[in-house]
Amino acid sequence: MTTAANTLTEETDPLCLSPARAAGLLTGAPWRRFAVAGDSLAAGTGDPSPGYASLPWGSRVADTLRRVCPELAYLNTGTIGATTSDTLDQQMDEIVAFGPDLLHISCGANDLFRRQPDFEVIEGMARRVFERAAATGARLTTFTLGRAFDVSAFPDFPQRVRTLNAITSALAAEHDVVLVDMWDHPLNSRPDLLSADRIHFSTSGQAVMASEVVKGLARVIDAPAATTTWW
Repeated sequence: MTTAANTLTEETDPLCLSPARAAGLLTGAPWRRFAVAGDSLAAGTGDPSPGYASLPWGSRVADTLRRVCPELAYLNTGTIGATTSDTLDQQMDEIVAFGPDLLHISCGANDLFRRQPDFEVIEGMARRVFERAAATGARLTTFTLGRAFDVSAFPDFPQRVRTLNAITSALAAEHDVVLVDMWDHPLNSRPDLLSADRIHFSTSGQAVMASEVVKGLARVIDAPAATTTWW
């Protein structure tokens, strides 16, 4: 049966900003060096969605920023399977050397795929990642994980995600991070959101996440001290 959700296209999706609207929101954006670090969420892994460009969210945000600043430099070190420790040990040196003035961090999801995740260790490692990121002086952004992200092998997986999201939210508050909350986002209710692996958002979800990042950045262009969670 055809549903309203799977008849949407990028042009008709009410949760997506048009390229012109997105660029308009970032008019005056000061950022010239945009970097993304972390796991597959950072990399923008996801299956194609009919009616949507097959672009990860980070590339979409970079494309929007280039409409405002054509000389924007973009680096994405996001790696499928990367843990928080991997992000710190294998990516942050390259990120720091790049010298970002806008930096997105997404890590922690792969730490949940253990029989008994040690959230004290996860929090400590995530704190080190965010401290190193903050030391670059860049404007920081991050996501919470969406509730559609579920793993049936672990019956307590939703609670694991909520715990990780609480850690991420607390670190975001400490470091004045633009926090894009995907846990309670209406996108989660779409039946065609997830890729075949039932973990990663398809490119329709990538398009919406990019729009949410743009909205969050738009809020801080005129209010640089604000931490943002909205859609």
